[in-house]
Amino acid sequence: MTDKVALIAGATGLVGSALTSILLDAPEYRQIVVLVRKRVPEWDNTPRITQILVDYERLEDHLDDLVADDVYCCLGTTIKQAGTQDNMYRIDVTYPLRVAELAKRQGATQLLLVSAMGADRTSKIFYNRIKGELEHKLVGLDYPSFSAARPSLLLGERQELRTGERIGAVLAKVLSPLMGGALAKYKAIPAEKVARALYRMACMEQRGVHVYNSDRLHELGDVPDSATQRVTS
Repeated sequence: MTDKVALIAGATGLVGSALTSILLDAPEYRQIVVLVRKRVPEWDNTPRITQILVDYERLEDHLDDLVADDVYCCLGTTIKQAGTQDNMYRIDVTYPLRVAELAKRQGATQLLLVSAMGADRTSKIFYNRIKGELEHKLVGLDYPSFSAARPSLLLGERQELRTGERIGAVLAKVLSPLMGGALAKYKAIPAEKVARALYRMACMEQRGVHVYNSDRLHELGDVPDSATQRVTS
């Protein structure tokens, strides 16, 4: 066990919850700090987890709690949940950016982001555009190490019903065997595999900016735990 601390924003989401479970078994971290809006009862009796109840509109009030070595940002929403594009922008861009800014001020050196396939700040598609804008802004923070994961359709059981994603997931499983070669980056991916890929990216401790598309996430997520330290970008 090392003295490293991990900070997770979005720890109760699809990828974030899987990541929290993975990091609990990771020897690289002595503590996992999770930012939550509501306390998670099952984490109350987990010694290595520290829950911080946050108001993302007032993150500065929690500055002393944002002390970590590695920052994992898994925040995100949908236009249906957010209600408006302004609200979605705030959740998908403003909040992650502020977490990263404040954590870096407190000494964080590695940032890992769950972005999205097609992220591009020049895109005409709103979702792709804001994901690309976030990546661009985070690069501007000049973290010693910044890795962005760009998964395709995420597979997993969400707390809320997303009919379109349910249909997409069924189709993805049917089409998955056909998606090789250049189509591999469009292949749907389990959220747990994305989470494991994020953890392995952190273990590499690579300097600079690195972007991982869904096909690479599949590869990293499949690597046996004992081989983590041998993975290269």
